[in-house]
Amino acid sequence: MRTYDEKVCQRLKRMEGQIRGVLKMMEEGKECKDVIAQLSAVRSAADKAMAYIVAVNLEQCILEEKEKGNDTGKMVREAVELLVKSR
Repeated sequence: MRTYDEKVCQRLKRMEGQIRGVLKMMEEGKECKDVIAQLSAVRSAADKAMAYIVAVNLEQCILEEKEKGNDTGKMVREAVELLVKSR
């Protein structure tokens, strides 16, 4: 089981607020381009949160595997694949 630090939790809370803001914009009938701009910001924030989570967990996994004397190449490739698939 992995733990997630406060930094990533704060990112997600910010995204939650952005989503609420988008919903409010839609309820208020704001322009499509403005709604899309905010959704694009949410998507960017999600991408950054995912990259951060993968990076932090990959670092932890590499350290653990090196302690065991295991090769970490496969793990790095899997992490890169995970990020590519998330897009």
